[in-house]
Amino acid sequence: MAGLIWFVQVVHYPLKALVGPAQFSAYHEAHKARTAWVVGPPMLIEAASALWLAIDPPAGTGRLLPIAGLALLALIWIATVRFSIRHHNTLSRGFDSSAHHLLVRTNWIRTALWTIRSFLALFLLYSISGS
Repeated sequence: MAGLIWFVQVVHYPLKALVGPAQFSAYHEAHKARTAWVVGPPMLIEAASALWLAIDPPAGTGRLLPIAGLALLALIWIATVRFSIRHHNTLSRGFDSSAHHLLVRTNWIRTALWTIRSFLALFLLYSISGS
């Protein structure tokens, strides 16, 4: 998810500003529909595995890292609902430079949190392989 969110943040979302106004609504609706198929299943799998790890952490790792990972994931979902979905809904009605700017700006929250989660996951894997 960290790699995907960095692509979205640095490449995909900024390029939305280049779509012409006449095509933007159709483009944006197609973007939402296609993106849902790409990010929906991995986000659900991530949520299930984060919950599982928090409930039953791997031997020798303790609960701190899995619970921290679950907390970060909860913040990602909150940011998704609070910011991303709202700004996407505004953009569905047509290009709005303010909504676009806010989408890009607030998506940095999710980008940072998923990046931190990826380092946490790597550290957890390192902990497991070291025991």
